[in-house]
Amino acid sequence: MTKLPINSDLVGLTVDPIAHSWTERDTMLYALGIGCRPPGDLDFIYEGSGPEVVPTFAVIPGLRAMGHAMQRIDINLAALLHGEQSVVTHRALPPTADITIDGEIIAVWDKGKAAVLEFEGHGSDDHGPLFTVGASLFVMGGGGWGGGERGPSGSAASNTAPARKPDIVVERETRPEQAAIYRLSGDMNPMHIDPDFAAAAGFPGTFNHGLCTFGTIGHSVLGAWCGDDTDRFESIKGRFADQVWPGDAIITRIWDEGDHATVEARTQHDNIVVSNGRATKR
Repeated sequence: MTKLPINSDLVGLTVDPIAHSWTERDTMLYALGIGCRPPGDLDFIYEGSGPEVVPTFAVIPGLRAMGHAMQRIDINLAALLHGEQSVVTHRALPPTADITIDGEIIAVWDKGKAAVLEFEGHGSDDHGPLFTVGASLFVMGGGGWGGGERGPSGSAASNTAPARKPDIVVERETRPEQAAIYRLSGDMNPMHIDPDFAAAAGFPGTFNHGLCTFGTIGHSVLGAWCGDDTDRFESIKGRFADQVWPGDAIITRIWDEGDHATVEARTQHDNIVVSNGRATKR
């Protein structure tokens, strides 16, 4: 297959519908990978308590659709960075499902030395639309084709954290084996488990998946702002700002703004790892 060059012609590139399914084992494994632990999180990791499904699980089938799109584009995967992520659930995700996923490239921006691709994916089952996922991908060396507009500096820019103290703070630890568990949900990038691979890419060691951190934050928002009610949780989005290293704490800060929450996550070192976040509930 001839790979497509990165330029504005990619806008509208679609992914043919893909059949996908998951079981309780998949949703429980995902929950373990983002840090759910007994006894407090039994609803998500024990079939005797449901299991309930953490809403950000939608990124797993969404990643499959995005991967199909990326396979058609001339991209050096080592130069690909995950910039932003969003999840909208149209209803609570079921613990077992047979779905169809499709998606498309909705924007391409020329940043000069880099390019930004925006992808949107949709999952549906026999009952109708189930989730929508969005991702912004930063491609180092992918710009410079003369694309005109550089695009927005960040789609979540209006969600900067307020100056006041957060209304809710949730701190969760990351365990040394967390990335090794999370990758079994489908994100097998060796950057997160192979120290030699990470060193060759210029990093001092392996670090957690950005989507793993995103899931931890989503779970914290679900519990602290939505009362662990997956029917109430509607959406979350945010921008990846820094790595989370094994053993770091993920401190999710939530500002209740009435019709939505502003969300930010830091580590115990006070570095921001997810910024400009926003969540909504039904």
